[in-house]
Amino acid sequence: MKAVKTSTLTLLLTGFFSHTALAGVADYVYVPNVEYGEKEIDFKTGTAKLANGKRAQVSSIGVGYGVTEYWFTEVYFKHEREGDEGLSIGEWENKFQLTETGKYPVDLGLTVEIEAPLNKNQSYELKLAPMLQTNFDKIQLNGNLTFESTFGPGQKPMQLGYQWQAKYRWKPQFEFGLQGFGDMGKWNDWNNADAQDHRMGPAIFGKIGLGVKQAIKYNAALLLGTSAAAANRTFRMQVEYEF
Repeated sequence: MKAVKTSTLTLLLTGFFSHTALAGVADYVYVPNVEYGEKEIDFKTGTAKLANGKRAQVSSIGVGYGVTEYWFTEVYFKHEREGDEGLSIGEWENKFQLTETGKYPVDLGLTVEIEAPLNKNQSYELKLAPMLQTNFDKIQLNGNLTFESTFGPGQKPMQLGYQWQAKYRWKPQFEFGLQGFGDMGKWNDWNNADAQDHRMGPAIFGKIGLGVKQAIKYNAALLLGTSAAAANRTFRMQVEYEF
C-alpha cells in the first residue's frame, strides 16, 4: 500500500475502513431476478473475528416489494457492532432486472443501495452493483462488481469489490455450492495483495413452500479468509419470508 500521512491513516481506520469491514460480515450475493408483486420480510446476519482481534457482528431486518416486473425495492434497518462499539443504519436497496430471465445466455441486473447512518459523525454510502447470472443445466453462476462511494466524515474515493457464487440446484428445498467476496481498494488503483480482502467458502441455499405464494428462502455460507487482511472465518446467513 502506498505511504500515507499519519492523520489520513488514523481517519481511515476510525472512519470508513472500519465501517466497511463490518458491513462485509453480513454481505450477500445479489441476483438479478425480480418477481412482480412479491412481498418479503428479510433477515440477514453475520459474524467474524477481525484482524484486530475484535468480534464483528452485523444484523438487519427489512421489508421489500416487487413494484414492477423489473424493479424490486427494500428498506431495512441494520445494526453493526465491533467489540463494545455499535452503529445503527437505515438502508434503501433497489434491484433492477435489465433483461428477461433466460432470454439471453446471461441475465443482467443492477443494484443501487443508499446507506444512511442513524449515529452522528458517520459517513453516508452509495453502492452500485452490476449483476451477471447464467445457467448450465442445474448449475447457476453469478458474478457481480460493487462500486462504493462515501460522503461525509471519513470520505474516501470510490472502492471496488466483487461477489461471486456457484451453486448446484439439486432440489428447491436444498441447493449447495460456493460463495466468494472481496474488496480490492480504490477502483482505479487497487491495494497491494496483502491489503486486499478476499473470502470464500461453502454455501447452502433453499426455498420451502408454505402455501399459495408463501415460502421461506434461506442461504448461508462459511467464508474462509484467503488474504492477510481478511478475517480468518466469517459466518453469514439470510432468511426471507415471501408472501
